Amino acid sequence: MDPFTIAGVSGVLLLTLCLGTVVHEYTHALALRAFGIEYRIDWLGGRKGIGRLRAGVLGTWASVTPQLSDGTSVAGLRVAALMPLTLTIPFVLVAVGIVSDPLATGSPYVIAAAVAWLACALPSPQDFSTVWYAHRLVDEETSAKRDSC
Repeated sequence: MDPFTIAGVSGVLLLTLCLGTVVHEYTHALALRAFGIEYRIDWLGGRKGIGRLRAGVLGTWASVTPQLSDGTSVAGLRVAALMPLTLTIPFVLVAVGIVSDPLATGSPYVIAAAVAWLACALPSPQDFSTVWYAHRLVDEETSAKRDSC
């Protein structure tokens, strides 16, 4: 592979990762909205102590934080945590035969984009933790609010 192709593939990979990460977070937000759970979206490390350069380099381009209360749906939190798996729908459509396989072209650009997109479809460890312990998150948040009153 020549240097220009390597640079192009690297660019496609990075661009797809950036876009996929933002879409990953928006799938969380979409599910939270559907369940009526308030949330906050932070861009480029909106948390204290994380600079924008560090956030951009380490991949904290966007994050969604649910605002928990007594009435927060535990099932809604669990569904929202697994929503990034919907990013695999294009690949499922290929496997079922509804859409032709773009990887059959053998283009390194398409392959790089597909690999990056699939990487963004994986729920993070924090997402999996939310799936298993959503009830604890709600209980801890509501007890903390009661204690502060």
